[in-house]
Amino acid sequence: MLFKTSLKKELLTNSITALLILISIVMAQRITVYLRFATKGYIPNDSIKTILGLNLIKYSPLLLSLSIFLAVLLTLSRWYRDHEMIIWLSSGMSLAKIIRPITTFALPAVFMVAFLSLFLNPWAVRTADQYKSQLKSRDELSTLNPGTFKESKSSDRVFYVESFDELGSAVKNIFVQTKQHNKLGVVIANNGHREISSKGDNYIILQKGRRYEGIPNTKEFSTTEFDQYGILTAQQPVEPYTESIDSKKLSDVIKSNSLEDRLEFQWRIASPISCILLVFLAIPLSFTNPRAGRSLNIIFAVLIFIIYNNLLAIMNTFITLKKVSVTIGFWPIHLIFLLAAIYLIYRRSMNQPLFSLKSILQTK
Repeated sequence: MLFKTSLKKELLTNSITALLILISIVMAQRITVYLRFATKGYIPNDSIKTILGLNLIKYSPLLLSLSIFLAVLLTLSRWYRDHEMIIWLSSGMSLAKIIRPITTFALPAVFMVAFLSLFLNPWAVRTADQYKSQLKSRDELSTLNPGTFKESKSSDRVFYVESFDELGSAVKNIFVQTKQHNKLGVVIANNGHREISSKGDNYIILQKGRRYEGIPNTKEFSTTEFDQYGILTAQQPVEPYTESIDSKKLSDVIKSNSLEDRLEFQWRIASPISCILLVFLAIPLSFTNPRAGRSLNIIFAVLIFIIYNNLLAIMNTFITLKKVSVTIGFWPIHLIFLLAAIYLIYRRSMNQPLFSLKSILQTK
């Protein structure tokens, strides 16, 4: 009982640690990409947190599955290194009996992976697509970063704003360059604010500034001072939202008989299935040979995780190209890894190496 309690506690600690590390890696990688997009003006600054959060939900089934896999692997590897597994086996408990407490620990995580993959992940994809569609319809100033020059999509105007207020409505030190009818115009103002007309058009209202207008490479320039000057900012029409397959609700996927929806359903249930199978594989793979490096089994186990997910992706492509029946789906890959887990657990319970090189050579 003491061993089981200690095992579950260590599994929980390692899984939380692994999950936090994986989330930090993904967030660091994605936020770098989004900051680069925001710097170039592709997305507004205030949208980074929302897009990052939705993408984190999208990757959560894979991250949670990998964290549970690593938790079982790291915990049992330490038990082998510190001879705690020897005490377990010497007390009359077989390797097969350790499967039950590990499965009890892993089942809530498997159910969570299933919930994320079947329900929450499609919602996150759907919400992200709708949010990106709304971002495309926002006016030009929404993607403007303070202290940087931004060219309009029509390439006839250049904006510069030194700073925004917290709500993004009031601006300071504005510079706008326009090109119309072969004339170059420059508008400068210390203050301004954004305003929406009764017709729904977006304007930036400049206060107490100057406008310079003339023909380039000539002396024909005029200067005009103003108290208020309105500039219409371009706004793209809202594009109709088109629902993608991976954003469909589970009920809609189940009701449909199309190849794409049937494949999507199998892809979603593949995440919890692979999660529990990887947990079973981690049990025999956690064996540590004192003469070998400590990280050798971890590298090998992570390689198996990558191979498993890549095989699922390859099978997904084959089914899409109709080279494999959707009825067969991903089940052959799941069956191969299930048989591999049973075989490796059997060899470890018999105190045999996972792969016998001698038997392979004798067979040849």
